[in-house]
Amino acid sequence: MSDFDAIVIGAGNAGLTAAATLQRAGARTLLLERHNIPGGCGTSFRRGRFEFEVALHQLSGVGVDGQPMSLREGLFEQLGIADKLEFVREHDLYRAVIPGQLDLTLPADWDGAIAAVEAEFPGNRDRVAKFFDLLKQVTFWQIAAMRGMPVEQLDPMLFRYGLRPVKDVLDEFFDDDRIKVALGMYWSYLGQPPSKLPFQDLALTLFAYFEFKPWHVHGGSQAMSAAILDSFLRAGGQVRFNTAVEAILAAGGRVLGVRLEDGTEVTAPDVVSNAALPVTYGMVEGVDVPAQVRNDLSSRRIGVSAFALHLGLDATPAELGFTSSTTFVNMDTDDDRTHAAWRTFEPARGICVSSYDVAPIGFAPAGATHVSLLTLQYADVWRDVPPGEYARTKFAYAETLLDLCETVTPGIRDAIEEVDVATPLTMMRYLGHPGGTIYGYDQDATEGWLFRDSERRTHVPGLHLAGSWAGMGGFQPTLEAGARVARRLLRTKAA
Repeated sequence: MSDFDAIVIGAGNAGLTAAATLQRAGARTLLLERHNIPGGCGTSFRRGRFEFEVALHQLSGVGVDGQPMSLREGLFEQLGIADKLEFVREHDLYRAVIPGQLDLTLPADWDGAIAAVEAEFPGNRDRVAKFFDLLKQVTFWQIAAMRGMPVEQLDPMLFRYGLRPVKDVLDEFFDDDRIKVALGMYWSYLGQPPSKLPFQDLALTLFAYFEFKPWHVHGGSQAMSAAILDSFLRAGGQVRFNTAVEAILAAGGRVLGVRLEDGTEVTAPDVVSNAALPVTYGMVEGVDVPAQVRNDLSSRRIGVSAFALHLGLDATPAELGFTSSTTFVNMDTDDDRTHAAWRTFEPARGICVSSYDVAPIGFAPAGATHVSLLTLQYADVWRDVPPGEYARTKFAYAETLLDLCETVTPGIRDAIEEVDVATPLTMMRYLGHPGGTIYGYDQDATEGWLFRDSERRTHVPGLHLAGSWAGMGGFQPTLEAGARVARRLLRTKAA
C-alpha cells in the first residue's frame, strides 16, 4: 500500500488548490513545499512597520455576491473558504497615463468606461461600445470552444478575431493611438505586446475584470494562501515545509512516488507538480521522458520575469495623489519598444503602480501607505552582472522606476520610509523557476489552449501538471487550474 493517494509538489496557487481539492474529496494527500510558507507568488513579507504584498496586483474572477461562475461562488465555496476571506473591491480597472499625452481612468463598469473614453476623446462612444461588444462575443465563444463545443457550432467571428494581434484589432476600431494604449494596458499582465498578443487573450482578461471586477484580499494574497492551506489541513491533509523534492520516481512505466532531498522516499500512485515543466521532467527517474515531450519543451521559450520596488511611504494615498489602486504609466505609445527594453537596462519605459491603501488591505499603519512599482524584465540581462556590481545595478535601475512614477506622484521619494527591491534573480531564487519567470513560458499564440494542452497530458502515467507552466499564468488561472487538474485525476480514479 502506498504512503499516500497523491503527492503535490509545490504550495503555489495551483499546488494549494490541487491539494485541497484532492484531500477534501477523500484522497490522502501530501503537500511538499521547499519554502517555509505557502503561496509561491501569493505571499507577503514585513519591513519595519509595513507588510508588503509580493505579487497580487488585482485578483480577477472573484465576482460580487451571488454571481455565478465566479471564484467566490465556485472554487472558494467548494474549498470552504468563501466566508474566511474578506475581499476589497477596486472600483476602477486602472488609471492609464502617458505623461503629457494621456491620463484616463477606466471605471470597472462597461458603461462607465465607455463614458470615460468619450469624455476624454469625444466622438468615440460608438467605437468603444462596438469594441466592448466584440470583447464579450470573443470571450463567450472562446469559453464555449474551451469547454468542447464542436467547431461547426462556433461563431465564425471567433476565428476572424481570436488569434489576430491585439494591435490589428485596435487599429481596426480606433484612429487615436492614445485610446489604443488606454484600452490595451493589460497587455503587460500577459507578457506580450499588442503586436504579438492574441486578441482572445486580452478579450478574456478585460472581460474578467469588467464583469467580475478587480479585487484584493484583506491581509493580501498570503491570507488567501493560508486559507486554502487551512482548508487542506482541516480535511486531514499533511504538509511539509522546508522540504525539496529531489526526484519523481517511476517504475513499470508509471509514477510511484518521490524522493526528498534528504533521501527519504514517499510513495503515491499520483504526483501533481506545480513546479516548472523543465524542473519537473528533469526530476523524473525510472522512466524515459518521451521524445514527444522533449521536442515540445525544446520548442518553448522561458517567459518574462519582473523587477519590483516595494515602498512603505509615510503619507496617505490622497497626500501622494493616488486616485486609483492601479495605475499604468508608460513613457509613450510605442509598446514594441517597451517590450524590447525588458531585455536591457534601458530606463523603465512602463510600470504598474499598485497603491494598496486607496482601498486598504490592512498592510500599512494609519497615515501611511504601501505601494509597489513593477516592470517586466527578462532575467538574461541580470546573469551577466558581476556579483560586486549587483547591488549598485539594481538600485540604479530602481531609480528609473521612481523617475517614471514621479510623473504622476511628484515628491514620492520624500515620503519613502521603507524600501525593498526585487530583481528577476530574486524571483528565480524564491520561486525556483528558470529565468525567474512569473508566467511560465512566453505567453504567445502558440502557448494558448488551441495549440498545447500540457495540463491534460504528460505522457508519464501518474504524473499531472498544474500551474502557469502548464497553462495560462496569473492568479485566477492558476488557482482554477490546480482544482481542475485534481478533479480530472479524481474522475479518472473513479472510472
